Amino acid sequence: MVTLSDVAKEANVSKMTVSRVINHPEQVTKELRSLVEKAMKTLHYSPNSAARALAKNRTNVVKFIILENIDTTEPYYMNLLFGITQGLNRHQYALQLLTSVDEITKGNADGYIITGARSSDSEWLDKLDKPFVLFGENRYGYDYVDTDNKVGEQIATQYALNKNYQSIIFIGINEKEAFEYSREAGYINTLQSHNKVPKIFRLPNHSHSAQHFIDEHWKEFAHNTCFICASDRLAIGVVRAIIAKGGEIPKDFGVIGFDGIFLDQVSHPKLTTVKQPIIKLGELLSDMLLQKISQSGAQQGELLIEPTLIKRDTTRN
Repeated sequence: MVTLSDVAKEANVSKMTVSRVINHPEQVTKELRSLVEKAMKTLHYSPNSAARALAKNRTNVVKFIILENIDTTEPYYMNLLFGITQGLNRHQYALQLLTSVDEITKGNADGYIITGARSSDSEWLDKLDKPFVLFGENRYGYDYVDTDNKVGEQIATQYALNKNYQSIIFIGINEKEAFEYSREAGYINTLQSHNKVPKIFRLPNHSHSAQHFIDEHWKEFAHNTCFICASDRLAIGVVRAIIAKGGEIPKDFGVIGFDGIFLDQVSHPKLTTVKQPIIKLGELLSDMLLQKISQSGAQQGELLIEPTLIKRDTTRN
C-alpha cells in the first residue's frame, strides 16, 4: 500500500507538505501542489477520505432537507438528488436525506442543503449552527441556487408574442414567495414593454385546479390566447380544459409551462415549456455548500442559471 511517505519521497518534499496539499491546498503554492499531485498520480495514491475528514474535524456528511410534499409520480427530486450526489461524490461526501425539520439536529453533519423553504421558515433557519444553502430564491439574504425564474418567463412571454397570440394570460401559483414573484415579474415586464396589459390568475399548484378554473371561465377567453403557466402541472390542467371545451391547440390557444422535468413529455399534445436544468442545479448546490464549509461559513450569495424554452406542440410553429 502506498503511504504518505512514499508520495513525499517521489515528489521530493516533506510529509507535512503532502498533508497540506491533501487537507489544506489553499496553503500551498501551485508549484508544490503540482509536484505532489503528479507524484500521487504516478503512485496511484488515493487519500483516505475518512482520515481527511478526521484531520479537519469534519464528518464528510451533508444533510438534504425537503420541506414540501413530494409527488412520487414526478422525477423532479430524483433529478435534483442525482445532481447533488454527483457534486458531493467528487469530494468524497455522503448525503443524508431528511423530510422533517425535527431531524436536522439528530446526528452530525458538516452542512445542509434545504429545498422548499418558505418565508415562515426564517426563524429556525437563523438558528442553524452549520453552513447551509437553499435551493430556491429568497429575500432574506440566505445563500441560494435557483433557475432564473424572471428570465424564464420573459423568454416564454416573448415567444408567445412572437407567435402572434393577441391575449397572453399568466396562470400563477398562489404562493407569496420569491420564485413566484420573479416569474410574474418576467411576464409583466415583457408585456408592458410591448404596451400590453398583464392579466394574472393565481391557483393552487395542481392540474385539476387549473382545469377547473379554465372550465368555469371558458367564455372569458377569446381565441388567439396563450396561457403562460408558472408550472407544468398548471399547464397540463389548462390543456385538458381547452381540449374538453373543443378549443384547438395551438391554432386558437397556446399553452406554455415551466419545469420541463417529466409532465411536459407525457402531456398530449406535448407541452411547450421553460426547462429548468435540475441536475446541474443540484451539482451547483453541492459546490456552493462545500465551498462555504471550506471557508468556515463565509457568505456565498446567489447563483441563478438561465433556463431553456423547449418548443413543442402546444404553441404555434
